[in-house]
Amino acid sequence: MSIRRQRADICRLIRLVPQFVGCGPRYSPYFRDLNYARMVRIVMLAILFATTTAFQLTSVRNREILQTAIPQPSSALAAAAGEHVLNLTTRPFDLVNGLFPDEIVFEDSVHALYDAINLQDYNLSYQVFKYAMTGYYNLRHQGKLNDKKLLSIIDFSKKSSMKRFYTIDLEALAVKFYTYVSHGKNTGENEAKSFSNVVHSNQSSLGFYVTGETYIGSKGYSLKLDGMEQGYNDRIRERAVVIHNADYVSEAFIQKYGRLGRSQGCPALPVALGKKIIDVVKNKTAVFAYFNDEQYLQASSMLDASHLFQTLTASAKISH
Repeated sequence: MSIRRQRADICRLIRLVPQFVGCGPRYSPYFRDLNYARMVRIVMLAILFATTTAFQLTSVRNREILQTAIPQPSSALAAAAGEHVLNLTTRPFDLVNGLFPDEIVFEDSVHALYDAINLQDYNLSYQVFKYAMTGYYNLRHQGKLNDKKLLSIIDFSKKSSMKRFYTIDLEALAVKFYTYVSHGKNTGENEAKSFSNVVHSNQSSLGFYVTGETYIGSKGYSLKLDGMEQGYNDRIRERAVVIHNADYVSEAFIQKYGRLGRSQGCPALPVALGKKIIDVVKNKTAVFAYFNDEQYLQASSMLDASHLFQTLTASAKISH
């Protein structure tokens, strides 16, 4: 997580402190979800934010004094001062994070990202986003993804008559697409209930996919998918489950029938957006199809973040 984003999150939290202290945690959704360890970490980071800012101001002032008092090449002075500021800025954050379990650091980082993209405004729960980010990091760590930093989520816990397809740009901190998506005809009516990895089941599959190549077939312009989870979606290619558009994915269809039309297991998109979305997410970006299936959530290796912490901590230090 970048220093700038950590500071922005800390400032936001500091503004909540009077509300938290004066009214109790039930009035602050953020503090309500924190345990004591995370609260202590936030307080320590807030103190460091103030002290490191003072150190930076002092460093800038010292550099100005040196430039006027000592005849050295300006590049050398800038490099020395820059290194001094970098050390004062990054090392305290690393020190604080090192005092806490990696799970807490990871949780706070994902929570700050969720807030920065304003995903609550798009009716995407934090828990679903956390699952999606865990799998995204796993896939990136395995070298399965391209450099676009895109993540698509299909939230099958929502009815088909609700928008439940998201494509999120994690670099731009923006939702690129938010629209409707169908499920398989044997997965349910308006609500998704059953999922399968079996050929000819006409059901949707849960879990993480990676997008493949485009082609033109019986459903028009389409995007092939590769399932990343054995037993849950690894037969997607064999089942010919692809992303395509369909006229039964529309608000007009919902108004007439009370739900979207259903596919043979494919995540079908609205005609007006299908090609645009396919062209953006094609060629090795992550797709997460979520449902509150306890067996899947417990069994999925993609949702295991424990082995990611060392990698993520190293990446965070490099990003400083």
